[in-house]
Amino acid sequence: MGKVKITETVLRDAHQSLIATRMSIEEMLPIIEKLDKVGYYSLEAWGGATFDACLRFLNEDPWERLRKIRDKAKNTKLQMLLRGQNLLGYKHYADDVVEYFVQKAVANGIDIIRIFDALNDTRNLETAMKACKKEGGHAQGAVCYTISPVHDLDHFVKVAKRLVDAGADSICIKDMAGLLLPYTAYELVKALKENVKVPIQVHTHYTSGVASMTYLKAIEAGADVVDCAISPLAMGTSQPPTEPLVATLQGTEYDTGYDLNLLTEIADYFRKLRQEYLDKGLLDAKVTGVDVNALKYQVPGGMLSNLVSQLKQAGREDKFDEVLQEVPRVREDFGYPPLVTPTSQIVGTQAVMNVITGERYKMVPKESKALVKGEYGRTPAPIPEEITKMILKGEEPITCRPADLIEPELDKIRSEIKEYLEQDEDVLSYALFPQVAKKYFEFRQAQKYKIDSDLVDYENKTYPVV
Repeated sequence: MGKVKITETVLRDAHQSLIATRMSIEEMLPIIEKLDKVGYYSLEAWGGATFDACLRFLNEDPWERLRKIRDKAKNTKLQMLLRGQNLLGYKHYADDVVEYFVQKAVANGIDIIRIFDALNDTRNLETAMKACKKEGGHAQGAVCYTISPVHDLDHFVKVAKRLVDAGADSICIKDMAGLLLPYTAYELVKALKENVKVPIQVHTHYTSGVASMTYLKAIEAGADVVDCAISPLAMGTSQPPTEPLVATLQGTEYDTGYDLNLLTEIADYFRKLRQEYLDKGLLDAKVTGVDVNALKYQVPGGMLSNLVSQLKQAGREDKFDEVLQEVPRVREDFGYPPLVTPTSQIVGTQAVMNVITGERYKMVPKESKALVKGEYGRTPAPIPEEITKMILKGEEPITCRPADLIEPELDKIRSEIKEYLEQDEDVLSYALFPQVAKKYFEFRQAQKYKIDSDLVDYENKTYPVV
């Protein structure tokens, strides 16, 4: 067996999980060259919530962030997370938008695209995977791991086979809630290695406290790559720490070959940042510990904090336990979707409404209706007929690939935003987050040209001179 490889998540998922994706490019750049020297399989540096956070909170161009990281990381593959037909947003986009986004992601420096669908509906991954391979990228198909009566070994193997048939260059077991137990991981990796002939990568979170043990058993079963985070931004709702795993595997057949002294230097850099995040209140001690209840409720850390926030807004924090008990019932009603963006938000919000109103499905958000109707794709289990009738009220569910119903939209988007275009990629930023992107474009103009966008007459292309 060859050496085990590690994907380092500190530039994406680690800070997304711990500090709501608030690490800036200025904080990243000084350490990237050292990260590049480690010999990691890849640096996960883009995608997920980073795109939205760059525009919304950091006044950064996400495309420029990617280019800057690429410039510093000359030897290590860069990896991103993509939500299939949802890209980095929360709805399905037309195929032309998906294809163009993937093209530009690869052109700006991404090597590996991890592509997943919240429902494990592989139809929603096919366009992104084809586009990735066309552009010469590595298309990694992700199997979202969860626990339910329908999610057994056979289910996950079938999904993996479909992904390989669709062109996946590797398979990732994506355990977004830290639910994958060590011996289950062993059986799952073993089953996948027996049934598909591509590398297997494992991704998990430390939320329930078992993640490092899970990785050891997965490695023993043949996992080729695992996702870790450098220790100051590891554990809690983040990934298992890099250095302890490297130390554990030293001198074994799984030895990573990474230099622990170099990793210690990198950890020292991030330790200072961690303290700054604590001092600013960006890093909350609540997300750094272990909560074994994650195994009981199967609720990802980000979803938990969202539930608390919704109940606070409603002044019903006393209903938290009831909501936690309602979540698995809603999930069953909705066909056992894995709890990952956007289905975690949909199931969670519906559970909150059911509890607050005191009547199940008295209030149904449009997203819940869309899920039941099939607008997000095929659910792992059929939705019970009584739930469909109650929520759709006579509307027919759709059975086709949802994106088949979406007309090409790139040209329309381009015309809407032409006044702000400074690079081809701006069209995609606007396509994904119209309001947020427009606000950022106005900020960018103000910085660049020292103008107030509120005073611009775009129709006549004039600006008042004082």
